[in-house]
Amino acid sequence: MAHDDLVDQLLVSGGFLDFGPKSCRCGDDAIAVIKRRWQKKWMKNVQIIDGAINATFSIFQATDEEFSIIFPDGRDIEVADDLVERVGEVEASRVLAPLWQRPILKRDAMGIHGTLYYGAKERREFLPPSRREVDWDETCVNEAQRALFRAHQ
Repeated sequence: MAHDDLVDQLLVSGGFLDFGPKSCRCGDDAIAVIKRRWQKKWMKNVQIIDGAINATFSIFQATDEEFSIIFPDGRDIEVADDLVERVGEVEASRVLAPLWQRPILKRDAMGIHGTLYYGAKERREFLPPSRREVDWDETCVNEAQRALFRAHQ
């Protein structure tokens, strides 16, 4: 079932009883609030690491489809140039364009599901070949991280 259909079904069935009075207005406003909350809840957060001097390292939200294209095969790390090489410039642009319209504040993000590096040619040699965070070379992380990563490999 599509997210919008499920949200509409829950709205009609009263499945969103926990929302406060401001967000439970009748009509389109309530539906819009619920859809926004539903969408945020089920999106995956992607942190952008680039060489910008402002060092914002912003987070954007991706749908499951977008995320699986950017990070295939269980990956959670990708280099933008490698994404373009793998799927082509047109497809990469199609997948990434909607992300830039979905920024999320770091304080509101419930975790980071993937990291997308821009301008990272010099970092490639340090990234795990699998492009999975849990596969970092043990010399690159501290002992607590090594134990955590081993438990999740």
